[in-house]
Amino acid sequence: MEWFSTFNFVEFLSAFIVLFAIIDPIGIMPVVLSLRGKGKVINVNKAVLYSFALMFLFFFVGDWILGLFGVDINSFAVAGAVIIFLMALEMILDIEIFKDTSHLAKNATFVPLVFPLLAGAGSFTTLLSLKAEYASINILVALLVNAVVVYIMLSATALIERTIGKGGIYFTRKFFGIILLAISVKLFTSNLLHFINTMSTISQVE
Repeated sequence: MEWFSTFNFVEFLSAFIVLFAIIDPIGIMPVVLSLRGKGKVINVNKAVLYSFALMFLFFFVGDWILGLFGVDINSFAVAGAVIIFLMALEMILDIEIFKDTSHLAKNATFVPLVFPLLAGAGSFTTLLSLKAEYASINILVALLVNAVVVYIMLSATALIERTIGKGGIYFTRKFFGIILLAISVKLFTSNLLHFINTMSTISQVE
């Protein structure tokens, strides 16, 4: 019950928006349509289940993995903020910073849909970056709600594209790109400040 006592709607909403923008189901829709157009079979149920299971798992063992390399969560959050910043630039400026290797995939359900599109480096980095800022319950609920939303959107890909059109998809990507950019700056500055204060305290003790 202690976990649920730390639930905060504002934190949940912020975490939901960040994860939604990083997972980018709107941007994935054209990819899904393209893969199906090439005759590849995509199992949306398995894709959503496996991708979000991976993210839930990484959320809990990510700190342990960082510990193996001697990296603290705030330093990782600063690095994660840079990645999120670059991904936001991709969405806003329509440029390719991260190389797309999805054309090498033979299994459309697992590669590229599960990895790297749904559960990729950006998602993993974002989860641990958010963990440095928000209570765990808010992030996990946001992740669960994202799983439901992504499932609905991928199941109705063709319908959504017909409804909002290519212009609607384009506008939505730009909108979430700007939000993502602002959040990346917030993550960077807050965690960098925490890192500087920690180093300052250590130097004073010495």
